[in-house]
Amino acid sequence: MHFPPALRLFLLAWALLLSLNTWAVEVVFHPVAPNIYVYVGDTEGRTYDNEALNANFGLLVTHAGALLIDSGASMQGAQKIAEAAKKVTSQPIRWVINTGGQDHRWMGNGFFKNQGAEILAHANGRADMKARGPEHLRSNAPVLKERLAGTEVVMPTRWLTEADTTLQWGGVTVQVVHRGGGHTPGDSMVWLPQTGVLFTGDVVYVDRILGLHPVSKTKTWVQSFAALQALNPQVVVPGHGRVTTLAQAQKDTGALLTALRAHMGKAVDVGTDIGAAVKSFDAAPFKHLQHVDVWLPQLANRTYLEMEMQ
Repeated sequence: MHFPPALRLFLLAWALLLSLNTWAVEVVFHPVAPNIYVYVGDTEGRTYDNEALNANFGLLVTHAGALLIDSGASMQGAQKIAEAAKKVTSQPIRWVINTGGQDHRWMGNGFFKNQGAEILAHANGRADMKARGPEHLRSNAPVLKERLAGTEVVMPTRWLTEADTTLQWGGVTVQVVHRGGGHTPGDSMVWLPQTGVLFTGDVVYVDRILGLHPVSKTKTWVQSFAALQALNPQVVVPGHGRVTTLAQAQKDTGALLTALRAHMGKAVDVGTDIGAAVKSFDAAPFKHLQHVDVWLPQLANRTYLEMEMQ
């Protein structure tokens, strides 16, 4: 499979970092295309050592300033992201896009707002972010301990309302794509058509199994994934896992969502008990995913309940 040279270098660097036994997170941005950088976070859960930066973050550099894609889970995490950005560009971070309502997507907003950045997100995520912001602080407090100090619920300063919003920053076209969310109601993707790079946020998980929460909806998640496929990106930066291809995104996320909805939808239609429906789901195509044995039964359970309500 052919990868652009910058992406090949990134994948090599990422593999090297995974081989190191580190006890404190180090945020390093690596190039995936000209003026486009990615930090790939831990694929495990939130820990004190990874500072809840267990997600991927993006950086686009233009002559008018830099765009950060997602702000981290805390003020300290956001500061680490900002310091890492300074190592690859002297341009200040002027814009931040929150791609969803999960903590590591936006709880670092306060740091960048204090620096004068404009913070954007889709309006469909506003209620979720407002409701769960305090919950994120409570749940991260025993994990991050003093590393959560100074973190507050800081909402975006600009809400987008269209399915596709095209922005022009420093001569670069940036399109924010939203199809009703998925993992969270505000899930959006950031498309850079001039380079073929797509930052998917939590629309795509690779290497590890995706997550479903009470606010998640597989119906709209499938719609979001269909929008991704229509863009036909050359480089896919998932919300979690290594920088990848559309084919891998389909294998690890799209196929799982489709299989869950098809199986659970049929079970609901014929009146199969939820327990039997969960046990009979064919997990074999997804056994390569991290955490599949622990999380897949929960995903199947939540999908069944969602399909019952449709």
